[in-house]
Amino acid sequence: MTPELKSLRDTIEDALRHHLPVSSDHAQVLVDAMRYAALSGGKRIRPLLVCATCTGLGGNLENALAPACAVEFIHAYSLLHDDLPAMDDDDLRHGLPSGHIKFGEANAILAGDALLTLAFQTLATAPISRTDVRLTAIQLLAEAAGWQGMVGGQVFDMESENKQLSLSQLQTLHAGKTGALIRVSVQIGALFGNAKVDAETYVLLTEFASRIGLAFQIIDDVLDVTQSTEQLGKPAKSDQKAKKSTYTSLLGVRQARAQAEDLLSESLAMLKRAELEHDLLGELARTIVLRDH
Repeated sequence: MTPELKSLRDTIEDALRHHLPVSSDHAQVLVDAMRYAALSGGKRIRPLLVCATCTGLGGNLENALAPACAVEFIHAYSLLHDDLPAMDDDDLRHGLPSGHIKFGEANAILAGDALLTLAFQTLATAPISRTDVRLTAIQLLAEAAGWQGMVGGQVFDMESENKQLSLSQLQTLHAGKTGALIRVSVQIGALFGNAKVDAETYVLLTEFASRIGLAFQIIDDVLDVTQSTEQLGKPAKSDQKAKKSTYTSLLGVRQARAQAEDLLSESLAMLKRAELEHDLLGELARTIVLRDH
């Protein structure tokens, strides 16, 4: 990650701490679990996408921070719930005990619920004067996070255990489970960067995000079989153990990585056509595909 992206990530970390509750007279364990889930590590890819898109279109970074936090709260809640015994049953996240190991299963569920609702509260009260921008962003985030997107993709993922999916089915699964939140991060960043962004630029950015979201998942699958638990900060080879179809099981490691690199090339070409004011999105795309954890 470049120094500029690292600096932006630090700014996002400060914003996350600002938007999270600190104390509660009656539910301190809930607040502690929320902060643990949201602040205990992570690459911050989704909020970085929001901020990089916003400023790339000439927008103010301050306007991007609340929606960036909202998207990350959705992501943090989804990981809390993904790790539960009823789903992926993982005991490790970001190199630390998963939320249900640290705080108990009930508190992990409730902390995820609280982060989900905090996300929409944060977005609804984002400091931008145009109500229509906030409303559109809320609608986009609800669609991406709900039954049409991330949650639906998670159900598809669980239903696919012990089954051999085709490549097109796997792409559909991850377009929901992983890709929807990555795509909406760019879309919301575009809205907060320029509420009157032209249709062609918006489509180019959406197509960029769709491709980089798929590349993100492909690389995740590659790293799952090529890196250790210590390097990943979560259980390695977990998809193999759950007998899930992955890009590496369908294509092999070398071809899967090549496909991710092709998607990166396509996404960078779209960014070039969008003519943004800087290349932070491009740097972030390269980071996503060339990462080693």
